[in-house]
Amino acid sequence: MDSVWLSGGEWLAVLRIGLGLWWLESWRHKDKKTWFQGAGIAWAAGVAGKHRWEAVRSGFDVVVKPRPRTMAYVVAYAELALGLGLILGFLTPVALVGGLLLNLLYFVLMIHDWAEQGQNSMMALISVVALFGMSWQSWSLDSALGLF
Repeated sequence: MDSVWLSGGEWLAVLRIGLGLWWLESWRHKDKKTWFQGAGIAWAAGVAGKHRWEAVRSGFDVVVKPRPRTMAYVVAYAELALGLGLILGFLTPVALVGGLLLNLLYFVLMIHDWAEQGQNSMMALISVVALFGMSWQSWSLDSALGLF
């Protein structure tokens, strides 16, 4: 593969690191005080409650609604872990699959609001490219430690 300035693997690492920065920004910009008090989960409950698919409504009611504080922490710290994992290239395939799943869950939840789908579509696409391009082969702790 010919490319300008960097090798193909290094460009994939740039893409992986950029995605990690995006996840880190998702974590950073949250107002943690109101988020952990349940504001984000309350908003999601309103969206899920009006969802056209019964599986989304009932799934949210069973998994998320009974434990809003726990789920708020899970979402926020998953974003932080994904960001750091992708930036450092540590457990990269796990982080890419985890991030892809989070994007897909949000995509399904917000199926009615196409304005919200651009970011998640792009993050999911980058995750797939970085995963199948094995972006952990350059500039990563995975590579340095001989993982994957």
